[in-house]
Amino acid sequence: MRRRLLGALVAFALLSGAVATVVTLTGVDSRSRTPDDGIGAAASEPGSAASASTGVRDRDRDLRFGLSFGDTLTWMTDTELAKAMDDAEELGVRWLRVDLSWRTIQPDAPSQYLWQRFDRVVDAARAHGLDVLPTISYTPRWAADPNCASTSQSCPPADNSRFAEFARQAAERYAPKGVHTWEIWNEPNIKPFWHTGPDVGRYAGLLTATAPAIRSADPDAYLLLGGLAAVDTTPSRQYVSHKTFLAELGRLGALKQVDAVSYHPYTFPLLPSTKTATGTRFEEIDRTKDSLVAILARYGQRGMPIWLTETGAPTWSQGKAADTTSARDTTHTTPRLQAEIATDTVTAAAAIPSVDVVFWFSYQDVAPQTAPSRKSKHYGLRYYDGRRKPAFDALGQAIRDYQDKKEKKGEQG
Repeated sequence: MRRRLLGALVAFALLSGAVATVVTLTGVDSRSRTPDDGIGAAASEPGSAASASTGVRDRDRDLRFGLSFGDTLTWMTDTELAKAMDDAEELGVRWLRVDLSWRTIQPDAPSQYLWQRFDRVVDAARAHGLDVLPTISYTPRWAADPNCASTSQSCPPADNSRFAEFARQAAERYAPKGVHTWEIWNEPNIKPFWHTGPDVGRYAGLLTATAPAIRSADPDAYLLLGGLAAVDTTPSRQYVSHKTFLAELGRLGALKQVDAVSYHPYTFPLLPSTKTATGTRFEEIDRTKDSLVAILARYGQRGMPIWLTETGAPTWSQGKAADTTSARDTTHTTPRLQAEIATDTVTAAAAIPSVDVVFWFSYQDVAPQTAPSRKSKHYGLRYYDGRRKPAFDALGQAIRDYQDKKEKKGEQG
């Protein structure tokens, strides 16, 4: 009992920064467009089965697919970048999720701009007919919270207005190149990506400063919430549950700033379509009592789309690999099971009406398979040396099968 009470108190402390923000956010909506206006989300039709269960109107949905690259494309050679674009086309994905790191563009001073680092990514993607989803995040030392400025790029900014101005300039620069969709930060509900420890109020303040800044430069901007890590609230690790974090943002009125929610439902070694008594991370989208869809509806955002901007499975780590979905006490999967998960990811996402886009993380491993290597480096469809894993072909085939089925349905209808 004492342990549960302590956990509750610490979790409350992690969320306490939100309290001071309530007055400034509730009832304020500086957006030029909103999901409630029918832009970015389908309004529910009263009486429809879909509106009753998920808040999403019955529609002839075209699920879209993407690759989540993290911060790798920016640093590729021209040859590597061209190969990545070719692979994206072969896989049949439309979207590339790429970090647009503030620290990369203005690493040393507020007067420094190294936009050319990201220009080449956008230019390469557009030349291949691919859309870019920049994740605006990560703070240069000169602009970071002094409590963590020297320790991590995921340190939040000391001044939200400086971050918002960087985002405005990015939108102004890349809107003419066809970039209109933006994600504001990554996984703000866990300490590894919000280094002072997750703070709903502080993130809501960043969101409220940044969203109108982007839209002032690009009225057509479509904004995503920073991708929520699918975790339980764990005070010892400074994790706040994705559901708790989303609900608190809703209570503060901060969800009015965005057009869609971004979420990271990793389920390995289970398949994403697995049905359980307690609910997997995929089931928590719309099939559990306190699902993301239910939370959105509770706070006036019924019908807001959900983008799965990361999901996948690693093929290397210390520990034991899972080769079946019933495996226990494993840290990663075999390449065969990763391929099965890739196929099932398409099937599972297609079965959830609220999901508009699903991204596989990631494109290529960023380290060789050695004993000390972390699993976060081995989610790729290719090994570090460039060889394809079975998941590459499995994902591509699953996307083609979905699109063929969609096309046949259209011809029949």
